[in-house]
Amino acid sequence: MKIDSLFRYPLKGLSPEKLSSVDVEAGKGFAFDRLYAVTDGSFVFDRTKPVPMPKTHFLMLARFERLALLKSLFDTDTHHLEIRTDDARHTFALRNADGCKALADFLTEFLGQPLRGEAEVVRADGHQFTDISVHSAALMRSISLINLATVRDLGDHIDQKLDPRRFRANVYFDGCPAWSELDWVGRTLRSGEALLRVVRRTRRCPATSVDVERGVRDLNIPRSILDYRGHNDCGVYAEIIRGGRLAPGDVLHLMDDQQEAPGEPHLA
Repeated sequence: MKIDSLFRYPLKGLSPEKLSSVDVEAGKGFAFDRLYAVTDGSFVFDRTKPVPMPKTHFLMLARFERLALLKSLFDTDTHHLEIRTDDARHTFALRNADGCKALADFLTEFLGQPLRGEAEVVRADGHQFTDISVHSAALMRSISLINLATVRDLGDHIDQKLDPRRFRANVYFDGCPAWSELDWVGRTLRSGEALLRVVRRTRRCPATSVDVERGVRDLNIPRSILDYRGHNDCGVYAEIIRGGRLAPGDVLHLMDDQQEAPGEPHLA
């Protein structure tokens, strides 16, 4: 198997950024991935004591498909977020309150539909707004992987060419049978020096039903998976148990069931 592409999502719900490589550390996810999020005003976020909340409390594609029309670019040095629409570019300085307020107001106006309260841009040190952050701190820092063979097979089944970006993964890989990755829970992947322990299947939500270019809900991907496979799972989550560099083209090796990396503890 080989890594095909790598992505991060600096602001939850907005467009991905393609990476030429990424350095990963044990116990951490991709740097700057889901670093910021925008609430729908349904709760008060305490950045000093962040409590993970379900994705439904944030602006994201599962509820607001129009977000896919926005193309964003994040500067990791300045934390300036540029958002591009069809006719303009908007820049928001996320390290200050005025910039965060301006972004929240911009997104509220862009969506043009009632929210449950006043939208707020949020961030907390050491916190990532991943979909599975509600399960545990370890899972919050896991990364998501998608098998491109699975995406192609699902597309063939529903007679649609599926854009893999619908699945909003960190790592897309190729070179193994479709759906085989669902049997890897508890097993270890190696890429160079990096070791990844597969910890959970990824249950798909309505965000995958959104066309990422047109910003419309044109399919029912969770239902299609359920009808085809008898479950809603597509892709897996993995914890980084040893750091290293990942890059497109790198070999991704599935270790034997009994094969353990020297000096590495087995994580439950």
